[in-house]
Amino acid sequence: MAAHLNQSTTPKASAAKSLTAEKLLVAAGELMIERNSVEISLADIAQKSGVNAALVKYHFGNKDGLLLALLERDASNEMTHLEFLLAQPLSPTTKMKLHIAGIIKAYHQFPYLNRLIHYLLHGQNRDTADEVTKFFVGPLLDFHRRLLAEGVASGHFYEVDPVLFYTTLIGACDHLFFGRQTMMRAAGVGPVTDEVCRSYVAHIERIVLGGLLTAKARRPSVAGS
Repeated sequence: MAAHLNQSTTPKASAAKSLTAEKLLVAAGELMIERNSVEISLADIAQKSGVNAALVKYHFGNKDGLLLALLERDASNEMTHLEFLLAQPLSPTTKMKLHIAGIIKAYHQFPYLNRLIHYLLHGQNRDTADEVTKFFVGPLLDFHRRLLAEGVASGHFYEVDPVLFYTTLIGACDHLFFGRQTMMRAAGVGPVTDEVCRSYVAHIERIVLGGLLTAKARRPSVAGS
């Protein structure tokens, strides 16, 4: 048993484990994008990845564990930058613009993010739901509270409810991607290209900041900071 454990923890074995786990995550993400749905089976993931479905349990415990790992992988870049952004010597307005752009770009790259979050939050596994809250919802709400408070204290933002702000911003960011199929049918719009993403970033900035910025923040000397 000791020899087996030593062998399993060698760099070569660890690399093989990581490669297999990554194949499963990539396959799950690609399937969600292709089908515009988070309703995918382990058999689907196994076929797409070329990895035996039994290895999901080995690497992630179960399907929820795999999907949680996918969420953490896809959202980690944006989530780890929240504290960094708050600490920067920038105006609250500039920080908010950077945050809006970062969220929308994350949804552009991984358009299933919000559906995946809701799937995990409202599933049967309460431990998984707690992990999603701890990793994504809680930190993002806290970031909004702190950035909004900073803006109010500096006289740049009107006071708004952080929970309602979270709902407004995340809902608006997600709908461009989640509701795209509906818009394609109803209005004949095309896919979300990089150009569309950039236009949407500018649009959401105008909408959100239009309701947040005080007269002080709108003055040229402050708005340009």
